[in-house]
This record gives sequence, C-alpha cells and structure tokens, in this order.
Amino acid sequence: MRVIAIVNQKGGVGKTTTAINLAAALTEHGKSVLLVDMDPQGNASTGLGVMRADRNLTSYDVIVDGADINDALYDTAVAGLSLVPSDMDLSGAELELGAQQGRTTLLTDALNALKNKPDYVLLDCPPSLSLLTVNALSAAHSVIVPLQCEFYALEGLSQLLKTVEMAKANINPDLKIEGVMLTMYDPRNRLSGQVVADVRKHLGRAVFKTVIPRNVRIAEAPSFGLPVTHYDRRSAGAKAYMDLAGEILKKRSRAK
Repeated sequence: MRVIAIVNQKGGVGKTTTAINLAAALTEHGKSVLLVDMDPQGNASTGLGVMRADRNLTSYDVIVDGADINDALYDTAVAGLSLVPSDMDLSGAELELGAQQGRTTLLTDALNALKNKPDYVLLDCPPSLSLLTVNALSAAHSVIVPLQCEFYALEGLSQLLKTVEMAKANINPDLKIEGVMLTMYDPRNRLSGQVVADVRKHLGRAVFKTVIPRNVRIAEAPSFGLPVTHYDRRSAGAKAYMDLAGEILKKRSRAK
C-alpha cells in the first residue's frame, strides 16, 4: 500500500482536482485506490458523487472520534476507487485534539487498521499547513505538490518544502517528494511557458514530465460527480492525468 499526500498550503492550485483525477487514472491502470478527503470543505467527496447528506461517517469521525476506518469507506462510480469523505466538522479537529498525545499519527493508525489494503491511498489535504496536513505527512510515503502555472507559482513553495523536511526529521524519516506537478497550463499564454521553464530550472528532476492543461472538461466533471477520465476520457485533461498516473507507476516500478 503506497500512501501519497497531495499538499500545498495555497488554495486554487489543483489539489482536489488532482486527488480525484489521479485516483481515477490509477484505477484505469489496474490499481485499487482509496482517496481520503482531509479537507473540511469536502470538495473531493462532492466531486466523486458522495453528497453531504449521505456522509454518515467521515474522516472527522475516524481521526477525532476514533471510528473504524473500515466503516467509513464509501463506494464511488469508479470501479476500484473508494472514498473516506469529509465535512465541515473536520475544521474543528485542531482545537478538539488540543495537546492529545499521538495527535500527529492518528491518520497513520487509522490506515494501518484497513482490512483490505488498496494499492494506493491518496490524501487530499487542506490548503494550510495544519494538524490535518501534519497527520497526512506522518502517514504518507511521499508527497505530490501541485503548482499552478502562474506568476506566483514558486511563492510559498520553499516554506512547504521546509515543512516536509521538518516532518521527515521529526515524525516520518521515510517521507519523500514524489514530484512537483504543474497544473492549469495554457499553451496560448507565454507566462505559462515561462513558469514551466523556471520551475524546471529551479527544481529539475523533481518536476513531473506531465503537465496538466487548463481544460474545460476538468472543470465540468465535478458537477457531475465524476472524474474527468469518466466524464470525457478523450479530453486533453483525461489524457494528462492518465499520463501522470503512468509516470508515477513507472517511477514506482523502477524503485522496486
């Protein structure tokens, strides 16, 4: 079971979009996947068709109240993809857990209790470096960092990478950077091309070869409760996420 946290403290960079579509793309490659929604906004849950009224058990119940994660698994419209949903209750987790001993490893403990372990677990983190994100970094084997192809792309990245290094030094010595992923790329925009060039210059091989384009099908798919690979599998967005999944799997096979 490979656990990957999708992290960036900035909002609007494509974390949830990546969580949903990468999870679905991995199933297209024959892998079983669990997506854990760690964001109180619960957008990944909505984007996979699990409505708020149907979320009887959520990641809040698992992390804060100690509910059995196996009881919080929801089926999605995508074969091989299950979900632990989220809701706004999770926003109070930091205050409720307070100084509780072991509060940074609650998610790790929950994932270890999974009876049927999937090939991949993706963690959709909130847009902040909070206790929820620290729990994700503690549980993860690696981190994917989405970066939007815009002027401020690199702003805040150094702080995020420092946080990853702190997590590695203090709670999870095996944590690695899976890759930095460029999102919302517009080939008609010269700035997008410049951002791609700058990020690759500064970060080199840490950046995925696959670039996620700005694509209307990606934007439309969540309103139908589907990933773009199922909403319009011929779209440029679906192809990009399939390529990203292939790149991750290829890297994993080399590591073995």
